[in-house]
Order: sequence, then structure tokens, then C-alpha cells
Amino acid sequence: SALSYAQQEIKAEEATKHEGDSVKICTKIYGTRFLEGSNRQPTFLNGGAKYPDSPITFVIFGESRPAFKNKPEEFYMDKQVCVTGRIVMYKGKPEIILTSEAQITVQ
Repeated sequence: SALSYAQQEIKAEEATKHEGDSVKICTKIYGTRFLEGSNRQPTFLNGGAKYPDSPITFVIFGESRPAFKNKPEEFYMDKQVCVTGRIVMYKGKPEIILTSEAQITVQ
């Protein structure tokens, strides 16, 4: 699927209203977690606030981890980042799935 570079920049708090949209969100990462023993080995980066209050979660599945030079749960912690991608809802909460380092830049 082709990435649309005409995505709009939104605030993390507005993510719920943009399900299915390709967006750019700039926010601080307040918490991270790598669930190594879990199905698909997800890494969670909580944007905008600490879990469970984060308005947006960025998710990197195990199969995408090799695309990141550094351990995402360490490298992005407490950093201001801009993330591009499509918002999907998971259990009523907005997420962006990251498959490449190009989708997340440190400010």
C-alpha cells in the first residue's frame, strides 16, 4: 500500500477522531514496554501521557524490530517525536503501527 505524504498533522488528543486516516502526530513518549514473551512481541510507545492515559500508542511488532537500529523501548523513551502512519483502533484506543524507522523521527 502506498504511503500518502499529504497526511495532516494532528494533536495526540485528537487521534480518536481520525480512525483510518494517515496522519502526523508530534508528541512526547511518556512510557514504553517491550512484551518479548507475548504473541507478536509488541513494543508499545505511549504518546502524550503515561499508560493507561496515553491518547495514542505507537506499536512496533517483533517482525518489524529489525528495521530499527536501536531498541525502540529505550531509544524513544522521554523523547519528543513525530510519527506518521494510519490510525487504527484497538479495544477503543487509537494506535499507529510502525513498520519502519522512517515513520518516527526524534525532534
